[in-house]
Amino acid sequence: MTEMSESINTQPQHQTLLGASDYEMALDTLLGKAGRTLRIFEHTLGRSWNNAHRHDILRMFLHADRLNRLYIVVHRADNIARDCPRLMLLLKQFSHSIAIHETHDHVKSVSDPFAVADERHFLRRFHYVDMRGQFGQDDPNGAHQLIDRFNDLWEASQPAVSATTLGL
Repeated sequence: MTEMSESINTQPQHQTLLGASDYEMALDTLLGKAGRTLRIFEHTLGRSWNNAHRHDILRMFLHADRLNRLYIVVHRADNIARDCPRLMLLLKQFSHSIAIHETHDHVKSVSDPFAVADERHFLRRFHYVDMRGQFGQDDPNGAHQLIDRFNDLWEASQPAVSATTLGL
């Protein structure tokens, strides 16, 4: 579903997330709602980014349209090639659509991960060591606040993971 096909009059919905299973299910739901752009900020990408279901969701999103984009900013990117081979396969196949950055030292204190699908849906945690958080759907105001934060983090980061070993 694209941003344009969603109803403008839809009321925002918010769900409290109380633990890891709530968070992981909400994240997969959020990823599945993306129609054009996914923005993800995490401390680091864990092994859940390598599961087959998440890989399939991301692959369908990226395959749906050449203009779809996945932007990821992490504080630590050193484990991604090792722990997320499925994500690396997507990066190789869709290198024009995926960018993974690592933050500069001066913003490493930012500790509340979040993800935004298009400009309508978001997921955020209160702290990267805690899986409690909030899932917002059809909430452009909440999404735009996080997009602004993401853009600041993007500006304070640099490319960190490449589709090739040499980074070429």
